[in-house]
Amino acid sequence: MTYSYDLLIQRATVFDGTGTPPVLADVAVTNGRIAEISITPLPADAARDIVDGRGQWLMPGFIDIHTHYDAEMLIAPGLQESLRHGVTTCVVGSCSISMIYTEPEDASDIFTRVESIPREFVLPALRERKTWCDARGYIDHIQSLPLGPNIASYMGHSDLRVAVMGLKRAVDARVKPTENEFQKMERHLHEGLDLGLLGLSGMTNPWDKLDGDRERSKSLPSTYAGWSELRRLHRLLRQRGAILQSAPNLNNPINAAFFLATSASWGLRPPLKTTLITLMDIKAKPGQDKLGLPPTHVVNHWLGGDFRWQALPQPFQVYADGIDFVVFEEFPAGEMALHLTRELDRNRLFADPDYRARFKREYQRRWGGRVWHRDFGDARVMASPDPAHVGKTIRVIADERGEDEAGVFLDLLIEHGSQLRWSTVIGNHNPARVASNLNEDCAIIGFSDAGAHLRNMAFYNFPLCLLQLTAGERPVMRPEKAVWRLTGEIADWYGLAAGKLHVGAQADMVLLNPQALLSADLGAYHEAPFEELGGLSRVVNRNDGIVKQVWVNGRSAFANDQPDPALGRERGFGRYLPRQQAAPAH
Repeated sequence: MTYSYDLLIQRATVFDGTGTPPVLADVAVTNGRIAEISITPLPADAARDIVDGRGQWLMPGFIDIHTHYDAEMLIAPGLQESLRHGVTTCVVGSCSISMIYTEPEDASDIFTRVESIPREFVLPALRERKTWCDARGYIDHIQSLPLGPNIASYMGHSDLRVAVMGLKRAVDARVKPTENEFQKMERHLHEGLDLGLLGLSGMTNPWDKLDGDRERSKSLPSTYAGWSELRRLHRLLRQRGAILQSAPNLNNPINAAFFLATSASWGLRPPLKTTLITLMDIKAKPGQDKLGLPPTHVVNHWLGGDFRWQALPQPFQVYADGIDFVVFEEFPAGEMALHLTRELDRNRLFADPDYRARFKREYQRRWGGRVWHRDFGDARVMASPDPAHVGKTIRVIADERGEDEAGVFLDLLIEHGSQLRWSTVIGNHNPARVASNLNEDCAIIGFSDAGAHLRNMAFYNFPLCLLQLTAGERPVMRPEKAVWRLTGEIADWYGLAAGKLHVGAQADMVLLNPQALLSADLGAYHEAPFEELGGLSRVVNRNDGIVKQVWVNGRSAFANDQPDPALGRERGFGRYLPRQQAAPAH
């Protein structure tokens, strides 16, 4: 029998991703694209597959603007943890870290310590599979993968700098690129933009450190770039209408002002699309998020800028195994411990009286750049070889021992090492501030860090968290606006052919149960084994029963909380998405 449609979703409440109110409609799909959206019922016998959408919300697949799936998509390209929650497009290459130009060992050293992914898995995978050394080869490889979601990518500044200068020179503060090296960086960036890369990602915060044993504990290469290098690369991005993504130097507040000024047109030049992490009310510096908003509004509304702060719609809950977490890179005593790889060496350090005194001083310091509020009274033990510790804060354990909390934390590390698992909320703890930030015009929704910090955090379900906030006694916004902020707004700003439901669009769609969404505990803690990384147990989100079905390119990728057996094995789901000319702002 010949069918007019491959798929027909009947009588769903359809959000098209433009911010307009939803309509009750049938949606038909043929050859991976939307063939019809009809408010009158379409004939059921014209479709090969039929899905009952009654009482369900149908919307474009969500877009995750900030992931570090660069390694995972080479190892497990189905990227199931994002698809499970309705994300059908992911952006990689964030924070100066891409895997385009550098050799495998360089790429691994730039990536693994910063993103807390085991080097013993990433480096062998890169040595086996990284056969490219330019943007064309990288994109060809992405296109050859059996992707789950679609992939868009930045070019990482650290990747670019190391490829041109070599790792040793790229992390030497005394070395500046030669004119020939500047020109080579520019040629590479032009080439990547020609092939549809989003732009350049950077990192100016010095806390993120290199892995390996060659330049271990040096900051990421892009942090060594001077203003002249940054201005030169930013000028090229501006000329090409591309995007700059970066993170400010948290030790130097003036640094954020540089990015604002860079985005501005000043009436003399095109604006530079710029997005920074992150718009968040953090416990370490309450109200700091408010301080950045007035100058951002001035730049965007009066100085011709196009600047966006990335925002997350949920509490920033983090987990740590002992001292193995990036927040300890914020102060020298923590960095000293993370520089060491052997537990025996760390324990000797933790027992040293001079080190203990230094750790305590720096832990108690309240001034200077920091993200972690350094409060062991707000650090609850989740697991320990001593069951008496579980459920208590480290301060309570210290009080029981009659000792100071910083010293007791080091004692617990000596006693239990990485088997001491604890958790705290770093930011987004004030619902009123979260709601206010999510409604800022200068905010763009997303900062999941998916694919990184596998034992430390899980924000794969951030779209569901925003949608849940549209209900209740004090909804943060209407559901159609939330859908737009998660889909169409992002697609327009990034210039991606995604994020909207209209005839002819690629059928990337999410069908979810709104009643299950409204009653779910989206912050519940879960772990699941990552089989491709030796069964490593990673933190995940599990919100079964909410997302009924997810389609990518018209193919069902997830249904009834289970992945399609072909996901990550067969091509035909996700694809490489090149940057296009952005549509006008909503």
